[in-house]
Amino acid sequence: MKRLLPQLTAAALLLATALPRSAWAGTAFNQTLKLQGTSFQVQSTGAGSQQQLTITTTGAKQPIKPIQQTVNGRVVGAKVADLNGNGTPEIYVFVQGAGSGSYAELVAYAVINSSDLSPIYLQELTGSAAQGYRGHDQFEVVEGCLVRRFPIYKPGDTNAKASGGERQICYKLFNGEASWILRPTSVLKF
Repeated sequence: MKRLLPQLTAAALLLATALPRSAWAGTAFNQTLKLQGTSFQVQSTGAGSQQQLTITTTGAKQPIKPIQQTVNGRVVGAKVADLNGNGTPEIYVFVQGAGSGSYAELVAYAVINSSDLSPIYLQELTGSAAQGYRGHDQFEVVEGCLVRRFPIYKPGDTNAKASGGERQICYKLFNGEASWILRPTSVLKF
């Protein structure tokens, strides 16, 4: 199964990020995703390096106030999942930053008590997982993990050409002290 994950993820990420660079400016995003009776409408609007993100949730026992926030970059995808297996869904929104690094941002929320959305935080890259990191992240939900994949840069590499292979990190969702947190559970290099 470990061999299947990198191949599956590579194919899924290729499909998920196949947007021409010319479509960058002002690209709006509008997708509705549904899981366990709850629907999330993810919309983004705006031009330039910032967009306004709105997440509207329906189907919960009680109405949930929409989330509205500004993101640095453009929304390139969204997934709904139940990574912690607690019977309530989470929404994961993938944002790609402007500029040569195309640094990714994750905006994520979990439904709690069928009446509210709680933020999910992605643990920062540290230690050996951060070595050679210069952005160009891609995210996907695969086999119970939030998968983050990016090229590895060696000293002297230009931003356009990484020569150190790729790193793939599987994050699992855990209950933190005050909110949900995505922590790395495996790191692969290939």
